[in-house]
Amino acid sequence: MASIWGLTPRQSVTAECRRVGEAAVVDGCLALLQEQEYDEALLFVIGGPGAGTVLAGQEGGVSGYWPRTWATRALLYAWDDRASSAVIAATSDQAWRVREMAAKVIGRHRLDDGLDAVGRLLTDPVPRVRATATRARELLTTDRSPAEQVANPGTAPPHPT
Repeated sequence: MASIWGLTPRQSVTAECRRVGEAAVVDGCLALLQEQEYDEALLFVIGGPGAGTVLAGQEGGVSGYWPRTWATRALLYAWDDRASSAVIAATSDQAWRVREMAAKVIGRHRLDDGLDAVGRLLTDPVPRVRATATRARELLTTDRSPAEQVANPGTAPPHPT
């Protein structure tokens, strides 16, 4: 579903990948996840109009959970394996939205190294995190067909988001 600004998060991230390259988008997301220097323009790409509120210091500001949540969500659509450890680490984030999104990314990209982290989320106090962790674990433990393994090693089949 398109947002009030006319783009879905997937469309916005995909367009930015075409504009600056997928590696640059992933780099920016990693910087946000690791609370390093960030690019304000990327924050608008991944967060939409809400980024203005965050940049104005509201909703926790840039050090709040929204930028980390948006960065993790963007990694659903822009991916590089070097983001794996940061996404797995995000399953321990204090913000449940970040943990939930990290579980989605782990499942989507079939990050086998994230199985233990997803397993810990099965007992998370937030029901949405537990449900997402359950789905991610299913994706990680379900056998893939040999054709899918050859065509898409390390990735889950596409699904609507």
